[in-house]
Amino acid sequence: MRVAVITVSDSVAHGKREDASGAVITGWARARKHEIVSTAACTDDTVEIVRALIRAADADAAELVLTTGGTGLSERDVTPEATRAVIDREAPGLAEAMRVASREHTDLWMVSRGVAGVRGSTLIVNFPGAPKSIPEAGEGVRRAIPHALRLLGGDSPH
Repeated sequence: MRVAVITVSDSVAHGKREDASGAVITGWARARKHEIVSTAACTDDTVEIVRALIRAADADAAELVLTTGGTGLSERDVTPEATRAVIDREAPGLAEAMRVASREHTDLWMVSRGVAGVRGSTLIVNFPGAPKSIPEAGEGVRRAIPHALRLLGGDSPH
């Protein structure tokens, strides 16, 4: 599986903070034997996020794009809106499953606004930005992502 990782963070994009979330989500993907085809960091800017998502899905030909960051409630948290701007269809069950999986670990799970959806044959999934939350949320979609990618690749469920 070809995976692109995008960290959405002003401080990481400007070199003021190490990309801990990007490292965790890359490790999460590698632990599942996925090939990392690209990594990027961009600011919490809708246009920049849209460009990064399109580049990962179209130019890098990633089958799966994992974002981390920008899914909260602050004014600069615009990853869900940028993702909706580039996807053809939402996959709401994936985002819901990530929130449910996070529920047992934090009582703040409900303020995560991450979304998931499909652009062409690429699945895009917004993970939270906190490094600790990535494996917790990932557990909720661990089994569903490979199935979703098989369906996007043309495998029939019947």
